Order: sequence, then structure tokens, then C-alpha cells
Amino acid sequence: MTDTMVERHTEWHEPPGRRRAGWVAVLLIVALAVTLAGVFPFRQIIASDRQVEATQAKLDALPTENARLEEEIEILGTPAEIERLAREDLGLVYPGETGFAVRPEEAATRQPEPVLGGQGDHRSIVQKVWDFLTGRDLVPDG
Repeated sequence: MTDTMVERHTEWHEPPGRRRAGWVAVLLIVALAVTLAGVFPFRQIIASDRQVEATQAKLDALPTENARLEEEIEILGTPAEIERLAREDLGLVYPGETGFAVRPEEAATRQPEPVLGGQGDHRSIVQKVWDFLTGRDLVPDG
């Protein structure tokens, strides 16, 4: 019975193209991991630089704003300005004068109707992806 039985010993050989495809897949996964590891810190660096620039611009504008406010303080301390503010804002009058108050028209006091739909983000998907990659989504505009 052993003479009639023929043992077939077949080895399984992987096709050469399949082995290469496996290595390509591994290399692509490694490349993706390296890219992602580089993109996220890169986003943080760009966002930090953008935030530093925005803060520096605000800092550069402060001396001008301070000069304007100091000038306004000087003007507010004068008797003429105090009288003007008392008359316009508080409605005060000197003894013997008659004060009048003019009522605003109804249209001027009516509140505007809200716009339906809200204020959504109208950027394209390409712009959103670019903002994500460059870190612009991490720092508010302004």
C-alpha cells in the first residue's frame, strides 16, 4: 500500500510581486507616520510664530493708543469739556435754564431682525485643509 501512495511534497512559494507589495505597504505606513510626526509639531511652530507676530503688532500699536488716551485725559479735565459732557450725556442745565429732551424716533430704537442661518464657516475644504496644515486654525485671526 505504501508503494501505491505517492507523497507529494509541495512547497508554497509566494509570488515575487506580492512580497514587493508588502514591503511597499510597510514603507508607505512608515512614511505616513514620519510625515504626521513632522506635520503636527510644524503646525504648532507656525501657529506660535503667527501668534508672536500678532502680539508684536498689538504691542507696536500701544504707544500710539497711549498718546491718544493721554491727550483725551488732558481734554477731559478742562472746564469746557466737563460742561459739554454734563449737558450732552447727563442732561444737566444751569439754574434758570430750561432743559429739553428729544425723544428718538421709533425706527431708530427698533432692533434689527436677526439674520437666519447664522454666521457659518464659508471656507472651502481645500482652504480648511491648508489652514490645518499650516496651523492657522490654532491661532485666531486678528
